Amino acid sequence: MIRHSVIFKFKSQISSEEKQVFFKACDKLTAISGVQNFEILRQISPKNRFEYGILMEFENMDHYDYYTNHPDHLYFVENHWLKSVEDFLEIDYKPML
Repeated sequence: MIRHSVIFKFKSQISSEEKQVFFKACDKLTAISGVQNFEILRQISPKNRFEYGILMEFENMDHYDYYTNHPDHLYFVENHWLKSVEDFLEIDYKPML
C-alpha cells in the first residue's frame, strides 16, 4: 500500500471560483485506475502555512507509477496545479507493519 499525500497553499490571487474549478479538476483524478480512498481536506490547524490536503492510496508502486504518468494527471498538473498552487509538500508513505 502506498499512501500519497500532498498538502498545499494556493497563490494569493486565486479566487474562490478558481478554487472550486481546481477542486472539481482534482475530483476527476479519481477516475484514474488504481486510485483508492481519495480525499480533499481543508487544514484547520495554525501549526503550518498550508491550507489544503489531497490524500489517496494505491495498492502498490505500479499503480502509483501508472497514476503519476497518466495523461489526466499530467494535464491536471500542467493546467491547474502549476497555475494555482504557491507552495506544497508531497509525502508518499508505505506502512511499516
